[in-house]
Amino acid sequence: MTGIMDGKAFAAELRGRVATAVSHLESSHGLIPGLAVVLVGEDPASEVYVRNKGKQTVEVGMASFEHRLSDQTTERELLVLIDQLNSDPTVHGILVQLPLPAQINSHAVINAIDPDKDVDGFHLINVGRLTTGESGLVPCTPLGCMMLLRAYAGDLSGQNAVIVGRSNIVGKPMAALLLAAHCTVTVAHSRTKDLTDVCRQADILIAAVGRAEMIQGDWIKPGATVIDVGINRIDGENGKKRLVGDVEFASASAVAGAITPVPGGVGPMTIACLLRNTVQAACAVNGIDFTLE
Repeated sequence: MTGIMDGKAFAAELRGRVATAVSHLESSHGLIPGLAVVLVGEDPASEVYVRNKGKQTVEVGMASFEHRLSDQTTERELLVLIDQLNSDPTVHGILVQLPLPAQINSHAVINAIDPDKDVDGFHLINVGRLTTGESGLVPCTPLGCMMLLRAYAGDLSGQNAVIVGRSNIVGKPMAALLLAAHCTVTVAHSRTKDLTDVCRQADILIAAVGRAEMIQGDWIKPGATVIDVGINRIDGENGKKRLVGDVEFASASAVAGAITPVPGGVGPMTIACLLRNTVQAACAVNGIDFTLE
């Protein structure tokens, strides 16, 4: 029987451990981790995401700082704000919500963030740290995937891992994390030949390509562990939209040994790992030992 990897429950447990850590930091060190989230414009999906981040930040006892800017904000104005947040000792984590308006260069903005406050893990220095095995802040979605994999699959050493998707946000950092866990890693993408056969070799299959239900059950090796990172809105009954992943869940769940659902799989882990990263950043700058996996 296929095991459903309950990211919602795992994320709730992780947030509980974050809250315990935050309480300890305040009582023992007088330290309250602070997370600043910057939203430029009024993208509806980003609005919801930022609201959820703020709510969960407060729930675990951390300080939440929200900065909402108009879609006419210039790149220079945003960089000035980031410089102020970099210098603010009450802010330990900075996240600029993507996508940004067309007049703003997202790469320039991401790399203007102090890498030790870059809780998204996107700064070039943190990318380098991850790639070379140094300690640093890891992108939240891949980190959440790894936590789920270790919880449900145990020791990953020697397993064949296939990642479908090569984005800087998920695919590439996911590959680095799996390599560090001693997996044999293949990164597949739109130009991969015989993609179906490549996927069938995977003991661990990570779907992060952004195409609704592209990966079918007959692409999956029997007993494989499947992590579906995709979040796609498609037409459902009565004209209502419904959320699906990059994996066709019904057919895949009949074959996989374990699989994440959409929704309720990887999604909840992303914000929980953001909170975890903020605690890590706060501890690092204050010279406090931190372990929360």
